[in-house]
Amino acid sequence: MMSDAGSSVLVERDSPSKPEKKKTKYDVVIIGAGPAGYTAGIYCSRARHDTLIISGILPGGQLMNTTDVENYPGFADGIMGPDLMITMRKQTERMGTAIIDDEVIDVDFRHKPFKILTASEEYECRAVIIATGASPKKLGLPGETTFGGKGVSYCATCDGPFFRNQEIIVVGGGDSAIEEGTFLTKFGSRVHMVHRRDQLRASKVMQERAMVNPKIQFHWNSEITDIQGDQKVQKAILKNIKTGEITTLTAGGIFVAIGHTPNTKIFENQVELDSQGYIVLKDHTKTNVEGVFAAGDVHDHRYRQAITAAGYGCMAAIDVDKYLTENKA
Repeated sequence: MMSDAGSSVLVERDSPSKPEKKKTKYDVVIIGAGPAGYTAGIYCSRARHDTLIISGILPGGQLMNTTDVENYPGFADGIMGPDLMITMRKQTERMGTAIIDDEVIDVDFRHKPFKILTASEEYECRAVIIATGASPKKLGLPGETTFGGKGVSYCATCDGPFFRNQEIIVVGGGDSAIEEGTFLTKFGSRVHMVHRRDQLRASKVMQERAMVNPKIQFHWNSEITDIQGDQKVQKAILKNIKTGEITTLTAGGIFVAIGHTPNTKIFENQVELDSQGYIVLKDHTKTNVEGVFAAGDVHDHRYRQAITAAGYGCMAAIDVDKYLTENKA
C-alpha cells in the first residue's frame, strides 16, 4: 500500500500541469484605453459585467504625450498627462476590469457574439464599446517630436493658458485653425497664423473675425521647415513656398491645427462612418449596429477633451448596461 501510494505521488509530481486556459469570452470588450475607455471600464465593471479593455499600442491615448493637465477636475495643482492615465488605469483595474496591452487588427460585428481579433488572440463578447480616439495630423518634422509637450501642441483649449504673454504660432487655415488662433489671442502677446495657401479655407464669419483681430498676423504661402529650441520651443523656421524666402519666428508655442484622423480604419464596413472617418452615432452612444457603441474622440470631432471623452465613456457604459439587461443571453 505504501509503495502504491508513493508511486502515485511520484507520478503526480512528474506529470506536467495543464496550462491555464486563457479567458477569451466577455460580456463587454472595450477597444481603446484613454479617458473614454477607462471610464467605460469602471462603469461596466461596477454594473457587474465581465469586462475587457484592449488598450491598443498606446495605452492612455494622447494624454500619454501631454505634460501638465490643468483642466481635468479633481486635481487642484494639475497633473501630468501620463500620471492621470496611470491613475485611471489603476482605478479601472481595481473595479475588476481586465486590461491587456494588445492591438486589435480586425473585428466582426456582422454576427453575434461579436469577434475581435488581436495579434495574439480572438475574443468574443456580447457588446462592444469603441473608444479608439483620433490622432492629430502632424507636420512630420523632427522638431515636432522633440518638442512634443514642450511647446508643440495640438489643442489650444488644453494648453493655451501655458503661453501667457508669449508669441504663438498656429499652423492651418481651416475652421479649427482659425478658432484655435482666435482663442489663443486671449493668452499670447501675438498669434502668427501660418498657412500654405494665399487664402483661408475657414468660413467667412471666422475669417472676418480673425482678419480684424489686432493680435493675429498672417503668413501666407508659408510652411514651417524646422522647429528649434533648447529645453522647449524657442523659434520656428518658415519658408515661403512661392518665393523661397526664409523667415525665423520667435515663439514659445506652436499649435498644429491641420486636422485629426479618427482611428477607425479597422471598423470600415463594420459600422457607419462619416466622410471624414468618424463613427456616426444613431442614438446617444449607439452605432448603427445593435450592441456596438462608441465613446470619445472616435466620434466627437468638436470638443476633443479628456473630460468629454470620459463623459462619453460613462454614457456608453450605461447604454451597454441597458442593452445587456434587455438582451440577456
